Amino acid sequence: AHTGPQDTSLANAPTGHHHGVSDSAPAHHAPHVPPVPSDVSVEPGGMKQRRAEAQAAVSRLLNRVLAKPPVRKAAKDLGIDLTQIVPTGRSGEVTKQDLLSYQAQRDAELDRAETFWAPSKKPQEQRIERIPVKGVRKATAKAMVESAFTAPHVSIFVDVDASRTMEFVKRLKASRDFEGIKISPLLILAKAVIWAAARNPSVNATWTDEEILVKHYMNLGIAAATPRGLMVPNIKDAQDLSLKELAIALNQLASRAREGKTQPAEMQGGTLTITNIGALGIDTGTPIINPGEVAIVAFGTIKQKPWVLDGEVIPRWVTTLGGSFDHRVVDGDLSARFMADVAAIMEEPALLLD
Repeated sequence: AHTGPQDTSLANAPTGHHHGVSDSAPAHHAPHVPPVPSDVSVEPGGMKQRRAEAQAAVSRLLNRVLAKPPVRKAAKDLGIDLTQIVPTGRSGEVTKQDLLSYQAQRDAELDRAETFWAPSKKPQEQRIERIPVKGVRKATAKAMVESAFTAPHVSIFVDVDASRTMEFVKRLKASRDFEGIKISPLLILAKAVIWAAARNPSVNATWTDEEILVKHYMNLGIAAATPRGLMVPNIKDAQDLSLKELAIALNQLASRAREGKTQPAEMQGGTLTITNIGALGIDTGTPIINPGEVAIVAFGTIKQKPWVLDGEVIPRWVTTLGGSFDHRVVDGDLSARFMADVAAIMEEPALLLD
């Protein structure tokens, strides 16, 4: 397999290779479980196995969500993870109303996606939505910070068939409209992140202990390895740029970074960051969130790999996207939906035309 024509001008050093999901969220409404006694009469190997089985049983109890069978079935049909819902029923039970309220909130966010970005005529400080932090969210956030010394923030990885993105990039390069403009898959990923953030607004935010500041604008950060070290300049109001304008902005950002001409103002006010670790030949990694933001997307190498399509194994251009999120703001369900939306655009760029 060989590496595809990924942009090598913008990159961030990887912070590790950890596949899967790491989620430090504490279990809620856990029943009291007495300690498991040791059985000294069992031989060392058997004792170790019994302890492991007991610990697994305790873990299942601690992470069990209380809900009646009809609620569980409805959640499964709707594709909703019950652990992401704040229960209001007696004894910490997730009720039907809890499920419906969660679904309504999720639907409302999608309905508002097209009008999420506020008009650029207003200063950016007037395009910030303030959400008070209190109650369950505040208590959960405190627990997340306390656990940060022993567990990382939540990270998610997804493999993507980016073959159509590669075809789209090839067509753009041949287009007269993009003549003289450097085009790479990073351009499509940037558009995908902007599109997905409008559908999942809380990933484009800042945590302040007292408030969550949801930004109705996108200052898209691009982590760049420069002669002066790692920098994260951002493209202001990236949501307003056409595909061509965004391509030009990415090229200009890369050129200034390589030449050491990035200005301090370009690194301030970022709302969400992309780190192009694929430019370094890295498949994936756990990126570190840029201070003041709550999400970052890592873009790994694009390589031809065996891929099952319609029951047949064929070579396709495949990449791995990694995302890290501040769990005080972005829970597991939201981070999964955001990454799924980004992946959907990489698999079918035509969705951007909807």
